[in-house]
Amino acid sequence: MSSSADSAREPLLPKEQLDPMNTTKSRTTSSSKRRLRRSRSAPRGDCTYDDNDVKTDEPPLHPSQLFNLNPNLRRVIMFLALYLTIGTLCFYLVRNQISGHKTNGVLDAVYFCVVTMTTVGYGDLVPSSSASRLLACAFVFSGMVLVGHLLSRAADYLVEKQESLLVRAFHLRQSSGGPLDVLKELQTNKLRYKCYVTFIVFVVLFIAGTVFLVTFEKMPVIEAFYCVCSTVTTLGYGDRSFNSGTGRLFAVIWILTSTICLAQFLLYVAELNAETKQRELVKWVLTRRITNNDLEAADLDEDRVVEAAEFIVYKLKEMGKIDEKDVAGIMEEFENLDYDESGNLTNSDIVLAQTQR
Repeated sequence: MSSSADSAREPLLPKEQLDPMNTTKSRTTSSSKRRLRRSRSAPRGDCTYDDNDVKTDEPPLHPSQLFNLNPNLRRVIMFLALYLTIGTLCFYLVRNQISGHKTNGVLDAVYFCVVTMTTVGYGDLVPSSSASRLLACAFVFSGMVLVGHLLSRAADYLVEKQESLLVRAFHLRQSSGGPLDVLKELQTNKLRYKCYVTFIVFVVLFIAGTVFLVTFEKMPVIEAFYCVCSTVTTLGYGDRSFNSGTGRLFAVIWILTSTICLAQFLLYVAELNAETKQRELVKWVLTRRITNNDLEAADLDEDRVVEAAEFIVYKLKEMGKIDEKDVAGIMEEFENLDYDESGNLTNSDIVLAQTQR
């Protein structure tokens, strides 16, 4: 009786003391899972975004950092300035070989350079000699290349600076929304908000062009709207254009920004459609039933056991994120670094392999 009573009074030992080996193993497994889920080098997926995935250790963007341009963007702006400078100088030198309605020599040269680069080509100024036509051919091709660089660099940079403002405006009525909520929303619907921002900027430019033509070029509203449409789509019939000096000064900036903005908006729409289809594929891959054939295909080392890394690789291949060539290249690099052929990488493996290489 006493022994049973004493045993009843004894407190239950914690699980760590009852089975230390089992606990150590579970800790190792859980820590490896945490490392796998919180891998710093792994990209964050839109479909599995969690509140804990938001980075809280990064300082907020200071307003002065908005003026620290990306080196690639700075290079493109330098090329644009160089293009406009050389184009203006060349077309100014051959201004007597360009026919049409003229206002000021330098202003007409800049205006003709922008119209040529954006392929608008109103026809109010046209080259009338062989030399000026060859010059226009050279500048239209180089201008198209430069506009392509502007599309990929400048528009992305400007749009990304306005994304957080747009998201905050959408969630202004939510009192519980904080910086982490805004950051999460940006990461999840990044491309969609780029479309919103670009469309809003395009509408503002469209209205500004129409109002300017009505006010300064004295066009009726319908004709101003028609001129703006033919300009931003680079159609440029030429029956309506900027004829005054003030109008061409405005057109130098407005034509460049409006045509690029429309092209970037269409590009974002196409990317958004592709991203939507990709998300649907990812959702299907993550929700479908797993079969024995899937396990056999996921077993890369053919040991009849599918580890987490093998399962992840198989799912990424099924989503179309990677293909067999990517996996083969990574495995080849792993084998080259695995100096002792143990199947694991250590610091000594990397040092020895790179030294021998």
